Amino acid sequence: MSSTASPAPRRTALDALHRSLGATMTDFAGWDMPLRYGSERDEHTAVRTKAGLFDLSHMGEITVTGPQAAALLDYALVGHLSTVGVGRARYTMICRADGGILDDLIVYRLREAEYMVVANASNAQVVLDALTERAAGFDAEVRDDRDAYALLAVQGPESPGILKSLTDADLDGLKYYAGLPGTVAGVPALIARTGYTGEDGFELFVAPADAERLWQALTGAGAAAGLVPCGLSCRDTLRLEAGMPLYGHELSTSLTPFDAGLGRVVKFDKEGDFVGREALAEAADRAREKAPRVLVGLVAEGRRVPRAGYPVVAGGEVVGEVTSGAPSPTLGKPVAMAYVDAAHAAPGTPGVGVDIRGSHEPYEVVALPFYKRRK
Repeated sequence: MSSTASPAPRRTALDALHRSLGATMTDFAGWDMPLRYGSERDEHTAVRTKAGLFDLSHMGEITVTGPQAAALLDYALVGHLSTVGVGRARYTMICRADGGILDDLIVYRLREAEYMVVANASNAQVVLDALTERAAGFDAEVRDDRDAYALLAVQGPESPGILKSLTDADLDGLKYYAGLPGTVAGVPALIARTGYTGEDGFELFVAPADAERLWQALTGAGAAAGLVPCGLSCRDTLRLEAGMPLYGHELSTSLTPFDAGLGRVVKFDKEGDFVGREALAEAADRAREKAPRVLVGLVAEGRRVPRAGYPVVAGGEVVGEVTSGAPSPTLGKPVAMAYVDAAHAAPGTPGVGVDIRGSHEPYEVVALPFYKRRK
């Protein structure tokens, strides 16, 4: 009897530290990652009100360099990456030829001829393979840099003050979706003002060998401000409240960016062809003729939590499907994101509910996001 054992999960440079902090670990996209350290509600609240520290080293970094790096990315991705300034970042997507979303990405332009593409952990290999294949004929190199980086994130209203105490980099001048090289606690880092929580914050790309030193320095600098270590569980409720899509839930190969309400990331005005252009042009036309299902927020009237895949119902008919659901610590009640037929997507639409194991639970349709920080 032969059994194929699944490969042992990969461990980040901070693995021993997470365990020493008593983290509950979980397998996430082939990585052993901290789910929570204590109470996920407390971790969530800390990020909303003070600050949280995350290990995001499972994300996939891919470096694209060479004279035609910009041209390659314009061809391979749906965005107009050649227009991104050095030191800036852009949210974009990589699609299949049929327009289906392979992944959503953040692309940083580090130098004139050097970009860093950051993919979701579950799709990093797919994105790497697609970029490598699409690079044929371009004077550019696609490099797998997943092992070259550890990624720490400091998120929350206190994060600028905490980071300022450890770096002389110009954080005040660092705009949202920008990145600059600097030194944090003596560690060389790419400091990016990005995040996935709906709060102000920073993501710090460093060498894995420096990750523990940086984590300890941030923990020390943040102690007085209420910084706590945070796991993937609260990261999910934070991004859900902020209305941010998660691949495998709100985004998939069966959806185009237009189906996901993110058609704005597709740039038809760039020069030359790009993968998926024809299919995406058709998807844009379809969306103009007949509105596709709309991604909306649902807020529970009761206490039962909707989960991904549950049907959204109105008048005895199925009118949509839940993509993500969880109790919202900020709102104090269960919330969900769902794709709903356009006729039922307007905020306040009456009679909408979620079928939770055969019982119709009433929900209020609201515009996303559920939570928006005060600037």
